[in-house]
Amino acid sequence: MRITKMTIKKILKEVGAERVSEPAANELARILNKHAYTIAKKAVKLAAHAKRKTVERADIELAK
Repeated sequence: MRITKMTIKKILKEVGAERVSEPAANELARILNKHAYTIAKKAVKLAAHAKRKTVERADIELAK
């Protein structure tokens, strides 16, 4: 699953952008997706280290 360009454009408009270029949406999507996957991987490792199969909110908070 990925954060889509449409979602990125909606976020940027919610924070005040009148218009959003495709390259800007693509770049922010790339950065956010990379960051999200990095956090997710760390959170999964933390849950495994705690001998849990369930990733919990605390794992996400520690991973960020």
